[in-house]
Amino acid sequence: MENEYFNFIPYGKQFIDENDKKAVLDVLESDFLTTGPKVQEFEEALAEKLGFKYVVAVCNGTAALHLASRVLLNVGDRVVTTPNSFLSTSNSVLYVGAKPVFVDIEENGLINLDLAEEELKKNKKIKAVYLVTFSGLPFDDEKLKYLKEKYGVKILLDNAHYFGKDSGICDITTYSFHPVKHITTFEGGAVATNDKKTYQKLLRLRNHGMVKDNSMYPWEYKMVDLGYNYRLSDVACALGLSQLEKIDMFLEKRRQIAKYYHDNLPEKIKPLYPYNKKSSYHLFVVRYPFKSFDEKAEFFIKMRQKGIGLQYHYIPINRQPYYVKKGYFKKFPEMERYYKEAFSLPIYYSLKKKEQDYVIKSLEELL
Repeated sequence: MENEYFNFIPYGKQFIDENDKKAVLDVLESDFLTTGPKVQEFEEALAEKLGFKYVVAVCNGTAALHLASRVLLNVGDRVVTTPNSFLSTSNSVLYVGAKPVFVDIEENGLINLDLAEEELKKNKKIKAVYLVTFSGLPFDDEKLKYLKEKYGVKILLDNAHYFGKDSGICDITTYSFHPVKHITTFEGGAVATNDKKTYQKLLRLRNHGMVKDNSMYPWEYKMVDLGYNYRLSDVACALGLSQLEKIDMFLEKRRQIAKYYHDNLPEKIKPLYPYNKKSSYHLFVVRYPFKSFDEKAEFFIKMRQKGIGLQYHYIPINRQPYYVKKGYFKKFPEMERYYKEAFSLPIYYSLKKKEQDYVIKSLEELL
């Protein structure tokens, strides 16, 4: 089957409509491009949609994780986390002088919580567990509640891949609004919590550690903490508000695409997990028993030649040169098998059925 499409089919991309453009233009013509009313409006809309008391919008998902780690961790703390994530998750632990403790994953790509518990039993320096809802698959709330109550650890949920109602179990939840995510604010992210003191500290840290409360003079501000300029602009928040109006439509389309893949993939190509209507399917990951990384690379190149952009999520973090140099390298059996077999297929709102059929047909031809 020849490529019928002039446009390259990427693994993911944003969807922007006329309402989004108008929302951005309206702010460009207003008095506030940043630190204006749209920021709080976006935060309140997110809080209502996701079920949090408080949300702080920030400039990207990495900034969200950094601020969360500033609130949750102290120098020297240990944090159980997954090697199957983007660098930001564990990097945020290092940013604040704490240390990640990697454990293996399950077949579905999520961190193995039983192995996480084994680490909690033997290491009293572990103060937190950092979870990643990989590909959009949520965790078992009962297991999280059990770990939190029994071991007294803080739980951070990196929801860069998931968009849905919060269960209230985690101490802090972070989000990313990069263009390939469920909604976009160009770059952008958010930190969410139900704790007022945590929220107030996050607000300070986002804006240079400054406060203006009880100042003697109208121009006075006080820096009470070492913060950062992690603000998100009104322009970005306007886009986020417009995108948020379409989130249910976006999620439904992603689930339709995922279901179609499940029902029509070649037999040897296995979805990462059975179709799950609770998943928000940021990624659609499949597995195939490649004989080697060279064979996998050749397959990626041939698919690209057909105009299809596959992706891989993720290279094990503990394999990265920086982490190897710091002594974190360890071969985790399931993660290593996943690394060899897995790849991500195109999934995004504007993906057409005929394009999806072309992807499936190309997989049949090459594998």
